[in-house]
Amino acid sequence: MARGIGAPKGTYDVLPEQQPLRRWIESRAADVFQRYGYGRLDTPVFEDSGLFVRGVGESTDIVRKEMYTFEDLGGRSLTLRPEGTASAARAYVEHGMHTLPQPVKLWYHWPMFRYESPQSGRYRQHYQFGIEAFGSESAYLDAEVIGVLQAFYQEIGLEGLELRLNSMGCRECRPVYTEKLRSFLQRSDATFCSECRIRTEMNPLRVFDCKVPTCKTSLAQAPRLTDFLCEDCAEHYEKVAEGLRMQGIIFFEDHTLVRGMDYYTRTTFEFQSDVLGAQSGIGGGGRYDYLVESIGGKPTSGVGFGTGVERIVLALEAIRDDLPQVTGPCAYVVAMDDRCRHAAFQLAHELRTAGIAIDLDHVERSVKGQMKQAGRSGADYALILGPDELAANSVTLKKLRSGEENVVNRNQVAENLVCGGEGRA
Repeated sequence: MARGIGAPKGTYDVLPEQQPLRRWIESRAADVFQRYGYGRLDTPVFEDSGLFVRGVGESTDIVRKEMYTFEDLGGRSLTLRPEGTASAARAYVEHGMHTLPQPVKLWYHWPMFRYESPQSGRYRQHYQFGIEAFGSESAYLDAEVIGVLQAFYQEIGLEGLELRLNSMGCRECRPVYTEKLRSFLQRSDATFCSECRIRTEMNPLRVFDCKVPTCKTSLAQAPRLTDFLCEDCAEHYEKVAEGLRMQGIIFFEDHTLVRGMDYYTRTTFEFQSDVLGAQSGIGGGGRYDYLVESIGGKPTSGVGFGTGVERIVLALEAIRDDLPQVTGPCAYVVAMDDRCRHAAFQLAHELRTAGIAIDLDHVERSVKGQMKQAGRSGADYALILGPDELAANSVTLKKLRSGEENVVNRNQVAENLVCGGEGRA
């Protein structure tokens, strides 16, 4: 037998029974983001490739190894969106949002595409929530952004998280540190992998992205970026920490936290969950004061985060057993014989029009088969239509959990249905 075509490697289908949890997470995210004044943004799923090369950085693994880039029929190089911040920045510039009251605060829920090795909670097509705030250098805005993400995690009952915090410095102080780090890496060349040696020459900060255990061990002796911050960056970092403490947010300083994009400046942060194993990061972000300028806009500060939906789902399923599930219809219409199927279809239509979730048989099951299917569907009621009911213009309502039956007038069915579950009458 010929093998069927499956989903591409590193992608997955979200089945109907998995949808309630996804929709619930999205609704909670929207509530939290709106509470903090963020408005939803949607952008095309692909962009000009130059946006990511210039914005994310040529030395990053994303641009060097992971982008899905193609040439369209017009000869333009396009790339499926690998991350959200550059696209949001492009929209900010293109639509003249700098003329609006600042900061402009945006949120999104988008699919992202990266060609990387699939593993638990990490896919080549994955989904992210993110927020971006453009137009303010305030350290308290950084603290607010971190607070938004913590508030979202708390809203969905995601506990046991650890917040890591660092500063990447700015154009004034980072070059000094970069050269100190490069000198350290070159002196310790033999203890690092071949990929880290390439990163040492292209952008030494990218060495902190390495997951090779021996490289991570060697980096423990590396100079700390926070020891080289200029006065302004050091003051900014302290104010971010103060803003976090004001919100009651506990954090740990991590000088190796550089995130995966070149556009970060000053604040970087990441929430980690121990239930996710070695790949513990569940969401994070930071400040990017030069990104808008790098893609052709006026110099504009920015700060934001991204958090992967798949990682959130994994973490929630590991710690909670009360997550949203698929609910059945309010009622299942059962036709006693073929003559009653017309009336059953009409009744289902009327009740659905009234806003009630209804299902019925479409494969000509026997009455016994229809009753079994009514139970399997999770319906609260079976609405039985037989010759006696048609003659009396009535319907028999049977509560499937208790077996209790009640005959009601055909025109009073809706008002006699008392159903539980989200989305029912």
